Amino acid sequence: MAPSATQLVTPVQEVKVKQAETHVHGAEDKSPLEAISQGPMIHPGIPTFSSHAEHRKHILIHTAAVFRDFSRKGFTEGMSGHISVRDPEFENYIWMNPLGKHFGLMTAGDLICFDIKTGKVVGGNRAYLEKTKTGNSAGFLIHSEIHKARPDIHAVCHAHTNAGRAWSVFSKGLDMLNQDITYLYDSIAVYSEYGGIVFAEEEGRNIARALGTKNKVAILLNHGLLSTGSTVDEAGFMFGLLDRGCAIQLQVEQACAGNPSLVKHVVSDEEAAYNFKMASEKNALYAEAQPDLDYEFAMAGPGVIEKGVEDMKVDHGV
Repeated sequence: MAPSATQLVTPVQEVKVKQAETHVHGAEDKSPLEAISQGPMIHPGIPTFSSHAEHRKHILIHTAAVFRDFSRKGFTEGMSGHISVRDPEFENYIWMNPLGKHFGLMTAGDLICFDIKTGKVVGGNRAYLEKTKTGNSAGFLIHSEIHKARPDIHAVCHAHTNAGRAWSVFSKGLDMLNQDITYLYDSIAVYSEYGGIVFAEEEGRNIARALGTKNKVAILLNHGLLSTGSTVDEAGFMFGLLDRGCAIQLQVEQACAGNPSLVKHVVSDEEAAYNFKMASEKNALYAEAQPDLDYEFAMAGPGVIEKGVEDMKVDHGV
């Protein structure tokens, strides 16, 4: 190559976004939902229930709706992917999807309850379970270990998305590139080992260990994404946020590779921490999920997603 054709490629510059000295956050004395609500009413957060049975119905219906939302967003890959939610009455029981049921067809009556200590089926729709008692073994081994390690976690989502799998090959977290991704500030774990399809408890423990004691989500090397939450609604929203964050990071890296003169502006730690405090709270995150779930209920029609919920029982004799 002639000297005149040689091009020197400079590394992409990364700059922390610096706010003006006079910038004032505001709303420090308000809850996140109080801060976001304009007018006399405060937007509702997580509902309360008069009984475990009513709470269980709500959880199962919303879990089915989250599955349908995942389907609409393309978070499907054959039989892969699973969501678990802790039973409101029995802390060692989790509800999960049956193996091979398409996310877009999920109903509350399809879900199966497992004991996280023994792996036994301990609840569900008896008529349905007589036809199929099959859960996803790999999914159970991952989710059960996370639920054991983190009593604060009530729901876990895992799926193999395109953007998640693509970014996972780098074994890196995400830059705080925009306001939305700061909802995950300082709470993204990276599991940097790939141990194949999970058919052993030890690999589930490794993933739980990588998630740590405070992280909300995880990027699993050569595998996919995982999110957690105080509700299945929160976990579902955080999963989508993480997947979109991976897609945006890939787009930004591609843009920078094509034009090395571009400067990547990253949200400062101060601003990211403030956003996290004001937006990544369990009631606010529950509320964030509701528009997408309301859409799924409307598109499915009355009683469709709820189908079978009245027959769901927790029964050691199932």
